Amino acid sequence: MTDSAQTVVPVWTLTTGEPALPHLGAWDEMTPARLDEMRLALAALAETPVVTLEAHPVPKGVERPDGVPLDALSPLARELGALVSKTATAMPSAVAEQGEVLYRMVVPAKVAAQVGQGLVKPMKAASGGIYSGLLGAKGVTANARFVPVGTSGAAFAGGAAAAGGSAAMLTVAAPLVLALVAAGVTAYAERQRDEAIKRVTELLEKIDERDLDRERSELEGCLDSIDKATAVLLDEGRVGISLGLDSAAHEIGTAIRAARRRVGKWETSLGRVRDKAVEVERLEDEFPGLLSGQSGEFYAHLELAALAIALKRRVIVLQAVEHSQLDASNQFENFMRSLRNDQQSVDELERRIAAVLRGLSELRLRPPQGFLDRMMMRGEVDELLEFAYALRLVGDRVTERSSGDLTIEVLKDRDGSLLVLPAVAR
Repeated sequence: MTDSAQTVVPVWTLTTGEPALPHLGAWDEMTPARLDEMRLALAALAETPVVTLEAHPVPKGVERPDGVPLDALSPLARELGALVSKTATAMPSAVAEQGEVLYRMVVPAKVAAQVGQGLVKPMKAASGGIYSGLLGAKGVTANARFVPVGTSGAAFAGGAAAAGGSAAMLTVAAPLVLALVAAGVTAYAERQRDEAIKRVTELLEKIDERDLDRERSELEGCLDSIDKATAVLLDEGRVGISLGLDSAAHEIGTAIRAARRRVGKWETSLGRVRDKAVEVERLEDEFPGLLSGQSGEFYAHLELAALAIALKRRVIVLQAVEHSQLDASNQFENFMRSLRNDQQSVDELERRIAAVLRGLSELRLRPPQGFLDRMMMRGEVDELLEFAYALRLVGDRVTERSSGDLTIEVLKDRDGSLLVLPAVAR
């Protein structure tokens, strides 16, 4: 999104616990660079997580991307409305009077490493441009003026605002931060799931593998239970047996175990050929479909693993939210602790898959034994080069983890409903 030179952007500094910070100096207005400096300072000094929340006018004609829709009576909408109503006098008229608002929460890298690592990875934008429908190629321009706002010491949303005079005007808002992070990460996991389903469906249509098609169907059968549980938890409800989440978690766990077995076989096969030039026929025996233009059995197994991991990520977020809601006194700390504990095994599986892909991309191909005793035909040379190129492309499937900030955007409509966009790691 691009702000004009006259745009004034209110920014709240939210914390999930009682702040204990030294005086950082009074800032009436901030440039984007100064705002980044403030985030770094607060992340380094604060004992509890500190995030910033900005309110931007929505660009005209912007497309509505996919995300998690929430109605005006949802807990997140109520928490957001309570924050805005407490600071209405400090809100710039250009934002306060507009029916549609784009809220952007930025979680500093220090906290994002605990929340989003593994769950959210950097996205590869087309032509280095737009990541989502609302986060534009230019982001927030240097012409925007950021104005810190706070609740002036008033009680707010399950916590009290920091004492007046704090440079960052910290506001304790653990439920709001938890809801935003949970919804943003859930939206990201949902998008990853949709993409994985699409890819594996396309592959299975090409190779006609019934056993793999059955695995996909069993995983897709978990979606109703996960979707219902997501809606209940984001409404601060309780997940019961009737929703079927336990059965869904069992099916997903079975798929994760199948993925681990396959990865184990790949690791063994890779170990047999890693340190020597390998023939194409030998490589195809060890990894069926590896050199078939990314449409063979090996890639179907990869996509099934990706689908199982994406669904497991959604279940992890649901379990973390449910665990946090059981103890309202330290919601966000419980949320991060539960995420860390539950995602370790899934992270390890992803690391093993990435290691296999990197190892395959580094292999050297050779002609069959005795093939060099005669001159290679041009077609045979071209085919060998094509296989070598396909092998190098395997490494492009590895996505590096993010070490930067985590951005979560929420589009508020005129009727008060919200659309939470997938979290973006930068």
